[in-house]
Amino acid sequence: QVQLVESGGGLVQAGGSLRLSCAASGRAFNAYGMGWFRQTPGKDREFVAAVSQTGASTGYADSVKGRFTISRDNAKNTAYLQMNSLKPEDAAVYYCAATGRGFYYTASADYDYWGQGTQVAVSS
Repeated sequence: QVQLVESGGGLVQAGGSLRLSCAASGRAFNAYGMGWFRQTPGKDREFVAAVSQTGASTGYADSVKGRFTISRDNAKNTAYLQMNSLKPEDAAVYYCAATGRGFYYTASADYDYWGQGTQVAVSS
């Protein structure tokens, strides 16, 4: 079992930045690929970014490429999502997730563990 807890969400103006954190506990954090997803009411959960077990490889949805950066610190059992140049359409509940399958997975069904989510709001 892996427990994930997100933090760092909030309200930011368009063009601003936020850094989300995902603290993991339980089984070996560095055995899991990590991903970030987001969801708005009435829509399916959407892939945002993923990082490999070592952090050496990353992947992004086209909608966030060049603005968001995913990373991880295995010594701290924490994954991060740095979000810059935020747009109103980035507003959502953001979830971190862990997959024992490795890297690179973009479907929510491929992830085994999920956090409770953190709300990001972007004002125009």
